[in-house]
Amino acid sequence: MPEMLHTTLVLAALLLPLGLAVLWSVPALRAGIGRLTPWAPVPALMLSLAGPPGEPVQLDWLLLGTGLGLTEVTRVFLLFTAALWLGAGIHARGYLQDDPRRTRFELFWLLTLTGNLVLILALDIATFYVGFALMTFAAYGLVVHTGKPDARRAGRVYLVMAVLGEGLILAGIFLTVGEAAAPLLPLLADVPAVIAGSERRDLLIALLWLGFGIKAGLPLLHLWLPLAHPVAPVPASAVLSGAMIKAGLLAWLHILPIGLVSLPGWSALAIGAGLLAAFGAAFIGLHQHHPKTVLAYSSISQMGLITVGVGMALQEPALAPLLVAAVTVYALHHAMAKGALFLSVAVARHPGPLVGPLLWVLLSLPALALAGVLGSGVVAKIGLKAPFDTAVALPDWWQHLPRLLELAAVGTTLILARALWLLRTESQGDRAPLSVWVGWGLVLAAGPALVFLPEYWGLAVRRPISAGDWISLGWPVLAGALLAFAGSRLLRPWPIPPGDLLALITPGPAMVARIRAWATPVVRWVLGLLDPARLITIRPPSRYLRPDRFWQREVALVFAAILVVLLASGLG
Repeated sequence: MPEMLHTTLVLAALLLPLGLAVLWSVPALRAGIGRLTPWAPVPALMLSLAGPPGEPVQLDWLLLGTGLGLTEVTRVFLLFTAALWLGAGIHARGYLQDDPRRTRFELFWLLTLTGNLVLILALDIATFYVGFALMTFAAYGLVVHTGKPDARRAGRVYLVMAVLGEGLILAGIFLTVGEAAAPLLPLLADVPAVIAGSERRDLLIALLWLGFGIKAGLPLLHLWLPLAHPVAPVPASAVLSGAMIKAGLLAWLHILPIGLVSLPGWSALAIGAGLLAAFGAAFIGLHQHHPKTVLAYSSISQMGLITVGVGMALQEPALAPLLVAAVTVYALHHAMAKGALFLSVAVARHPGPLVGPLLWVLLSLPALALAGVLGSGVVAKIGLKAPFDTAVALPDWWQHLPRLLELAAVGTTLILARALWLLRTESQGDRAPLSVWVGWGLVLAAGPALVFLPEYWGLAVRRPISAGDWISLGWPVLAGALLAFAGSRLLRPWPIPPGDLLALITPGPAMVARIRAWATPVVRWVLGLLDPARLITIRPPSRYLRPDRFWQREVALVFAAILVVLLASGLG
């Protein structure tokens, strides 16, 4: 690709959505901006398809010197991110056509898209963090779009988790920069070597692994996902689960010392966390009653499988290129298939003339792909098992991983069958606007079409599919389908609320009442000692004693304590 064209596309990919967001401040322009908003990712999509990554675009005057460009891995991330945002944006034009808050939604949409593209194109750690933070906090506007109580609660949880993640990330970045020999902030390509050679290697990995793991839906850090997805508009849920959740994965691939050193402890931890997410999220998702909540837990489960791939790469440097390619292809596959499934929620609600078997065949295609027996799913699942076909010596306990991955596919089939079953109850009988169908169809078709591009670009190598492969891919889906059929007849879902663990750490109304009854006289007594001459009447702090807000006032103290410990570790 000519250098001038490459530079133009890189700048246009960021300036178009950012420029539209800036122009949104002029009320007279908002109608026109709304018509252009779906097309904001087009330059980024063109950049990913235009040719091999060109020379970096260096903007020395921006921040501490900003580098923008692509690598083989980020080119794939840009491809599926831009394609999904394009399809979801077209879908949103019809989905929100009668929504009085549509123009506000478009502003947050553009800002979130800008952050997502910045972090993919960033070549230095400062620019990457700016994009990550912009995407994270702008997405709050997408989560709370409706303004309903459940949306506001989901938004609060999202913000608390986001701030916790940003604190861990900043602490990790500051300590990493302190370890770097360069006088300026290091390039992303230099960070793994800095961490690998650091005396505080485990501390740096822990901070950045957990900080970015909140976005990736690691177990115990996933609480925001099943709350945010059901309340956000359908197109926002599609990009949250399909594109934005992959920002955590991309950060791991950028910063972890994959391929440089063997980290058996971190490898085992990552594989264990991934398997816990894969099986645990599938189990909890089976007991949900909203299709988007089920799909949110499915995303946690699928990200768990990707985490297993990252964990294997941490164990054996010789497998790193193979596994980085595998998880990148898996990310593309999941982004497009899960995006199509989320957009299917609106299609199922407003099927119009397309009813009956044809509609459900189309709705089932991305589910079958995620289960691993169709299209992109076949390529992704086989790629994740590629290390077991090599001559590299693997840990003995890894011999169980292929079967565990197959059992996880049974869980995938079960949870997606649950989602499709719930979609049957969503139909409202009317017809959706044409753009809803066009956006959904674009994402549906793009998944199987785009998954072969990484191989064409030289990132991944696909081997022929054997009869044994088809058996290992097919039996979990068949078993899952049979279990789903039997379970629908014999079992009833358990009352597991969305957010699962959050319900355990949030006091119920009875506990809040007891705490209020105990705390109010104690506070009065303490303040009376401080000022006995004045009669003090204190109203209980009901805003913080509400069940859904009680835990938030402790977050600042916990966060401060974490920072103090980290600072002491860094200075000690």
